[in-house]
Amino acid sequence: MSASRSTGTTDALGPDEDPEREPSPAVPGSQLLAALLDGMDAALCAFDAYGTITHWNREAERILGWSASEAVGRRGFAGWAVRSADAGDVRGRLMAAMDAPGRQVHEFALLRKDGGRVLVRTQSSGVRGEDGKPAGVYCAFSEVHAQIDLERSIALSEALFEDASWGVVAVDVDLRPTVVNAYAARALGGGRTALLGRPLGELIVQGVEDLEGALQHVLAEGAPSAPAELWVTLRTAEGDRRRCWRSGFLRLTSPLAEEPVPLGVGWLFRDVTAAKLAEQDADRVRFRANQLHRAARQAAECEDPMEAATTSLDYALAGFADHVVVDLLADLAAGERLVRAAATPSDAPGPCLPVSGGPLPVRYAPGHPALRALERTGTVRAAAPAGADKAWAVEHQWPGDAVHALCAVLRSRGRTLGVVTFLRAANRRAFERPDVMYAESVAVRVASAVDLARLTAGPGA
Repeated sequence: MSASRSTGTTDALGPDEDPEREPSPAVPGSQLLAALLDGMDAALCAFDAYGTITHWNREAERILGWSASEAVGRRGFAGWAVRSADAGDVRGRLMAAMDAPGRQVHEFALLRKDGGRVLVRTQSSGVRGEDGKPAGVYCAFSEVHAQIDLERSIALSEALFEDASWGVVAVDVDLRPTVVNAYAARALGGGRTALLGRPLGELIVQGVEDLEGALQHVLAEGAPSAPAELWVTLRTAEGDRRRCWRSGFLRLTSPLAEEPVPLGVGWLFRDVTAAKLAEQDADRVRFRANQLHRAARQAAECEDPMEAATTSLDYALAGFADHVVVDLLADLAAGERLVRAAATPSDAPGPCLPVSGGPLPVRYAPGHPALRALERTGTVRAAAPAGADKAWAVEHQWPGDAVHALCAVLRSRGRTLGVVTFLRAANRRAFERPDVMYAESVAVRVASAVDLARLTAGPGA
């Protein structure tokens, strides 16, 4: 309603307004003031220049138990809301705010109507009359423990969004960051303000579906009972980085609404990539050591040394490679001709078995990884070029799905007996340094069994 309406004058009307409609009556100022005072979350009272209480809201009644009708008109707190011994000091400090600039903060022990005492924190300020002279004091107060709880909450919020050792992100209902602390900004690879309002998909290359799914679940169902570990790939200036974040989620709701209205999600996370990789490495080492132990026990029960060799390779393949081939030097004196002695099936998973019909010659082209391993008397890793098809594997006389190879030399009693080649398909990562060490450990056991087979077969084997 415009000011002119309330005074009965006429101004420009909108297209949907009725010029003959009577203007709505204005809410009386005293009723509006009473409604505002009673709706406040803080207790409030006011004193005139002589210290007489002129206003008393419902929160003040809730804290002290005295109703407005009982409080208004009294001269200060003496004899009813404060002990007689403290009345003079309380009155003096409250009324001093009438002449002092700004707000004055004090703590008093007041009396409830039931006789109990309550410690309150007050903020008082002078009120000026129309002539600019001091006309009284208003005083807002709350229980000290409630004020301290509020201050703690504010301090905690500020600390989380500034100096926390966890990443803290406030996400709105559209799953876009609205507040980001320093840790989270570093983890996400951007500035604190640059990340605000951007879709998470612009920051995370892989794993964003899992993160957004968790956020949506929290909005709909509430926070999960335990932290979740999410693997994501981030797009950074240095390239893509794979990270693991241990994340916790909290649904944020408005404390001012009668019904819980979701404001978004509080997402707290910590980068645990190094710990998870170390844990995975430890699990991998433990598993491989167990496989070597089981292979040794099983091979010891084999009467045929070549069966012991292939048994060791079967145990080694578990979780390590998709295929394995064993090429042996047929002429140890010449030390040049390789023959395929054993292999896994090329078209499907299966055990490593001797080649049916006996060893078959293999004609590797110069520079073949197996030949380079023989020349170096050391392990060689190889991988198919980007975009290569089965031709690369066929050219190297390996199964068609092979894209990663690791060739380890078989040596026993100071002699080179051949090469064992482990192969991985495209769904596995390339061989790394820890894989080389494991392959060499397996090669030592296989070479001992092959050497024993040749010794038992006699000269010329």
